[in-house]
Amino acid sequence: MKKLLILLTGVLLLCACKTTVDRVAPGTEPDLSGFWNARDVRIVCESLINDCLSSPRVEQAIRAAGNRKPTVIVGRFRNESSEHIDTAIISSIMENVIFNSGKLDFVAGGDTRSDIRTERQEQQSHASEETAARLGREIGADFMLTGSVRTIVDREGNRSVRTYFVSAELTSIETNARMWMGQNNEITKVVVRPNNRL
Repeated sequence: MKKLLILLTGVLLLCACKTTVDRVAPGTEPDLSGFWNARDVRIVCESLINDCLSSPRVEQAIRAAGNRKPTVIVGRFRNESSEHIDTAIISSIMENVIFNSGKLDFVAGGDTRSDIRTERQEQQSHASEETAARLGREIGADFMLTGSVRTIVDREGNRSVRTYFVSAELTSIETNARMWMGQNNEITKVVVRPNNRL
């Protein structure tokens, strides 16, 4: 009888510890922790990119390029906030939206560019002359897109207010002139944690 009771208790504990997963519809991302999440990324990126593409200086640079679209390379997006934020997601979304607007082109940067250069160099020795990619044919970027994420956290007791400041800049590679600068601080969250009672 005692063994049966222990077995039933074990089964009940296993059932109580079962993980549950609920799927959510796109665009209805829940905010569970009060920290940076997918919805915040979407709001910030849409706001900043719309601002960038409608900037008079960017529009002027696009017109001045004539038949050729200006090219952009993505530089570093720094996380200077008080929490872990994968800034590669921000820069990737911004790159996709700008590219899909049809107004600017992008060239590969970072690890992708290094991988492509390594492959091109390897082809010089290992591919046939007819099919090897030629050296010195890269397209130089006109602008570099960079940015950062910062937070201000105001806390009292179990209540905190988190405000996110996301900035982005489009800079001329040739002249170092800023073509566009934008900042989004629309994401402010009031987080109330339960009081810890023992």
